[in-house]
Amino acid sequence: MRSLWLLAALLALSQALPFEQKGFWDFTLDDGLLMMNDEEASGADTISGVPDLDSLTRTFSAMCPFGCHCHLRVVQCSDLGLKAVPKEISPDTTLLDLQNNDISELRKDDFKGLQHLYALVLVNNKISKIHEKAFSPLRKLQKLYISKNHLAEIPPSLPSSLVELRIHDNRIRKVPKGVFSGLWNMNCIEMGGNPLENSGFEPGAFDGLKLNYLRISEAKLTGIPKDLPETLNELHLDHNKIQAIELEDLLRYSKLYRLGLGHNQIRMIENGSLSFLPMLRELHLDNNKLSRVPAGLPDLKLLQVVYLHSNNITKVGVNDFCPVGFGVKRAYYNGISLFNNPVPYWEVQPATFRCVTDRLAIQFGNYKK
Repeated sequence: MRSLWLLAALLALSQALPFEQKGFWDFTLDDGLLMMNDEEASGADTISGVPDLDSLTRTFSAMCPFGCHCHLRVVQCSDLGLKAVPKEISPDTTLLDLQNNDISELRKDDFKGLQHLYALVLVNNKISKIHEKAFSPLRKLQKLYISKNHLAEIPPSLPSSLVELRIHDNRIRKVPKGVFSGLWNMNCIEMGGNPLENSGFEPGAFDGLKLNYLRISEAKLTGIPKDLPETLNELHLDHNKIQAIELEDLLRYSKLYRLGLGHNQIRMIENGSLSFLPMLRELHLDNNKLSRVPAGLPDLKLLQVVYLHSNNITKVGVNDFCPVGFGVKRAYYNGISLFNNPVPYWEVQPATFRCVTDRLAIQFGNYKK
């Protein structure tokens, strides 16, 4: 059993997003878990490598909530019909899995003593109320997965140690200023699937955050939200109601390398809008209402993937994708999708794709009225 667990722990956690946890062990396959503290043994802040399995196993010999499975500082209490956070959780627990239960409230002392907790999974419960001090004991918490609940607001007083927050598929309509105050370590927020409109973001709502990744998909946005963190590398706003990209919308996001705007209602991208994204490598504009290839693509020297399928594009110009002259583009395209557009692909000149690595990287045709 130990050898099997060790093999699983050494596998890297998939970074595909949005987060979909299909089973308990999907979560435990996290390379971050190998960095768990073992301060009692080493006296150091962090250690790397494989933990002492014998010493970790003994920890749970006398303490495990009824009905749960406890092993190697991991407490699995999923799919038990629990109405509340169980008691008698070992204080050295690093991963607590409470997903797929009927928990409706997180109380003040629910996590008392769990000062070593690294990851807390509360996905698919009925949580609608969280005490403002519920997370106070969790001084080392880095991952909080609380998606698919009944939350109407972002939980108050999140731990300053938090790195990753997954709160999609709730009932959040407002992101007030200061709700993320003090979260200097946060680099990933997944908050799609909430009924968020542009007016729901108060000015300064993301102040102080240095996010790398933000997803607000499947919401009710009609435009790109203002004042998102300038540090973003990935921004996903797919499955909204965005109708246009105006010149100033992307002005502050010069570090973006992946931008997801698929499945919106975009008809117009103002000339010059994409010029503010010099680091962009991947652009998703599929399933919109564009009538032409967006201007400015040849100037994006690092762009490699463009999704434009399922739009209303009727013409593709010879210089729509590639710059004039050789040696200008630093990275060739390895993916351009144009299928399901009313463009007569037999009229497109071969030179249009002169900066594409391979013909197989171009997807054309299959348009049906």
